[in-house]
Amino acid sequence: MRTLVVYESMFGNTRHVAEAIARGFAASGEAKAVPASHAREEDLSGYDLVVVGGPTHVHGVSRASTRRDAEKTADKPDSTVTLEPDAVSDGVREWLSSLPPAHGRAAAFDTRADAPAFLTGRASKGIGKKLRHLGFELVAESESFLVDKESRLEDGEEARAEQWGHSLAQQQ
Repeated sequence: MRTLVVYESMFGNTRHVAEAIARGFAASGEAKAVPASHAREEDLSGYDLVVVGGPTHVHGVSRASTRRDAEKTADKPDSTVTLEPDAVSDGVREWLSSLPPAHGRAAAFDTRADAPAFLTGRASKGIGKKLRHLGFELVAESESFLVDKESRLEDGEEARAEQWGHSLAQQQ
């Protein structure tokens, strides 16, 4: 089984989750995690499953303006976060918009603040909707991985992401 995990990450949390999800597939075949800014180089027809995720910004999938806001947050003198190298480049929204209609299996995930989803929103909801619109079959409910108020992954979330990847692999 070949799995591609496409992600967008501002401060590293979603990257860590994506890498953990890919590790979860290790026993079932080949899996790799690729930032959305490099995903256009991938031929999706060569994968059995595409897993897509990003951070939740303003209740949904990030956009150029929210990426600039993340950059400003990281640039503040008292900031405790570091911006990922490609954080302000095209993200999941732009990558999904660039795809032609497709067929295949997919799943969606996000990172979001540790609060009820009705307060935070969920990027995975929009990602899943776009994947379905493109023609993908969603093989699982979307999943959220939580960050704390300092924008760090909550304890245990990386392990939970690896387990989620493993459980997705078992379903195939």
